[in-house]
Amino acid sequence: MTIDIVRIPVLSDNYVWLVHDAASGETVVVDPAVADPVLAEAKARGWTISAIWNTHWHPDHTGGNAEIKAATGCTIFGPAAEAERIPTLDQKIAEGDCVHIGGHAAQVLDVPAHTAGHIAYYLPTANAAFVGDTLFAMGCGRLFEGTADQMFTNMQKLAALPGETRVYCAHEYTQSNGRYALVAEPENKAIVERMAHVDAARARGEATVPTSIADELATNPFMRATSAAQLADRRAAKDSFK
Repeated sequence: MTIDIVRIPVLSDNYVWLVHDAASGETVVVDPAVADPVLAEAKARGWTISAIWNTHWHPDHTGGNAEIKAATGCTIFGPAAEAERIPTLDQKIAEGDCVHIGGHAAQVLDVPAHTAGHIAYYLPTANAAFVGDTLFAMGCGRLFEGTADQMFTNMQKLAALPGETRVYCAHEYTQSNGRYALVAEPENKAIVERMAHVDAARARGEATVPTSIADELATNPFMRATSAAQLADRRAAKDSFK
C-alpha cells in the first residue's frame, strides 16, 4: 500500500502536508494554513481531498479549513479539547482514537503544551508522524498554553516511536533551532555535523523537514532533556535566544 506525502510551503515558514493513498484515492490535508495552494496542488496531481487533520487551533494551521471544505466537501478532524476554537470541526478526536486514509489507520496522540489540546497523528504503515508545533527539527513548540512537564511527557512519548519514523512538523525552523542546539550542547558532534548539512540546504533554498525520530534523539536538546526542569530551562533560554 503506497502513501505519498507532499510538502506545500505557505506563508513565511509554514508547511502544509498533503497525504495521498493511491489504493483508495483518498487524500488528507494536514494543518492547512491557507486554502488556495493546497487546492491547486491537489488539482495538479488529480487528487481529491477527502479529509483535513488539524493538530491544534492556531489560525496558521486551520485558516484554510472552511474554504477547502466548501470546495471539496471533506471531513475535518481535530482535537476534541479545542473544538470550541475550531468552528469548522466535524469530528472531535483524542488519544485512543484512530483516523483513516484508505486502509491505513493513524493513531491519535495527545501532546498538549504548545496549546492545551494539541494532538499528533502517527501513521505506522507510512512510518510517519504529523506533529504540528509540538516537535520540530532540533526544537519543540513554545509553551503557550501548557507546562514544561507536559512537553517533557510529549518528548518521551514521541521518542518511543520507532527511530525510522519520519516527523512532519509544520514550520521551517531548523536553522534557528540548530543555532540554539549548538549552545545547549556544545560538545555534541552530531549537532555540529547536522548543522553543516542544514546550513548548506538552506543556502540552496531547500527544506530541512521532514526529520526523523532517530535524528531528533541525537540532536534535539528538548527531546534529549533528562528532566522536565532541564527542558524548562532550555525552553526559557531558547525563547530569548538571538
